[in-house]
Amino acid sequence: MEQEQLYKLMQSIFPEKRILTDLADRYSYSFDASFGEYLPDIVVQPSNKEEISKVIKLANEYKIPVYPRGSATSLSGGSLAVKGGIVLDMSQYKKKLIIDRENLLAIVSPSVITADIHKQAENVGLFYPSDPSSSHVSTIGGNLLENSSGPKGLKYGTTKEYVIGLEVVTPTGEIIRTGGKTVKNVTGYDLTRLIVGSEGTLGVVTEAILRLIPKPQARKTLLASFNRLIDSGHAITNILSAGILPSAMELMDNACIRAVENYEPSGLPIDAEAIVIIEIDGHMAAIEEEIKKCEEICRLHHAIEIKVATNEKERDSIWKARKMVSPAITQMGPTKISEDATVPRSQIPKMMEKLYEIREKYELNLVVFGHAGDGNLHPNIITDQRNKEEMKRVEDAVSEIFEAAVELGGTLSGEHGIGTLKAPYMEMELGKDGLLMMKKIKEAWDPNDILNPGKIFPQPGQSKVVLS
Repeated sequence: MEQEQLYKLMQSIFPEKRILTDLADRYSYSFDASFGEYLPDIVVQPSNKEEISKVIKLANEYKIPVYPRGSATSLSGGSLAVKGGIVLDMSQYKKKLIIDRENLLAIVSPSVITADIHKQAENVGLFYPSDPSSSHVSTIGGNLLENSSGPKGLKYGTTKEYVIGLEVVTPTGEIIRTGGKTVKNVTGYDLTRLIVGSEGTLGVVTEAILRLIPKPQARKTLLASFNRLIDSGHAITNILSAGILPSAMELMDNACIRAVENYEPSGLPIDAEAIVIIEIDGHMAAIEEEIKKCEEICRLHHAIEIKVATNEKERDSIWKARKMVSPAITQMGPTKISEDATVPRSQIPKMMEKLYEIREKYELNLVVFGHAGDGNLHPNIITDQRNKEEMKRVEDAVSEIFEAAVELGGTLSGEHGIGTLKAPYMEMELGKDGLLMMKKIKEAWDPNDILNPGKIFPQPGQSKVVLS
């Protein structure tokens, strides 16, 4: 459809100021935090569910692709308009954030920044555990549809554990509700969990009901450094097998440590092969005992230095170093490709070994950090997309990373999603029949394939990752 015709269709729904057609505007919606750039034909900014429903119904009538988009922090290309069409800018959707203290709930619109939910919940002594690194800029709608989690997934689980109800515009334009305000709800199929993590392919979320929990009374944070990565891996598994369940266990390799120290010195041991950050939360008496046990286990596995934060300032300093990893490694090159291959905890040392083999084999600048407690590693390749020869090596390296994770009993993605990059490898993990079942669900919900097409499922002729 010509852009002028599309514009006239959108004029029947939106005021002119919420329809963007200028090339400059559309270019600003052509990319996200992943690798790739696709230009939409038009961008619209809905403010209510009725407008979204009308857009979806028109899109079905004229077979126009529709791409929901929040703050565009996706690392898997979740919001990229790979087939052109309409971008639904959900960041401008009317904001709602209600904390229901009595029922331990938050009722939110998709445009609310995730960190604002954390802040409002904590103001009344409650806690929303899901905490992706982008929470200060990412919207809750995107977090839900990508099932984004973060460091606290080890103890508290992923985002889907805290979504108990949704209001959704379906791929054919109906407005439905799933779940509700009760923690227990076994009426019919669990559509809520099907939609959470569906990467915008099964519906546009217009409201969510989130389960909150009481805020932990206290917390203790420890940083341990190791001369050998394998020692850090053994320390991690032994802490967990000792009956201790930290709220977070984060791992940084030597390349990450050096990058952070070059970017913003934080006092990290630059000669260590790995550091592990461990945080315990709960009752004060219990965490004092558990953090001491963590120290003992780390020393038993040859930790060369251990620091336990004695106050919030020291704790913030430890976590600041971890949060500096992504911006620090971004300074190492113009192109950063972020992955999140996840393996069983016991396979972390083996996966790290394979990652280093891949780094040497393809002569790439590959650094590794991640959520060690749940096996969710983030291998990042720093490169330059203008270097075609190197990008070919990057493509082969990324393929091997995916294959290694699945071979070790892991998964293609722990929290970033499949999007476009990992789609060719879905059958490798799920099997032909497993993937076919997912396709049948997509086809039943979205018969015209208009909602976020080109994501999750491999496209015809798409055989492997292509970055160049």
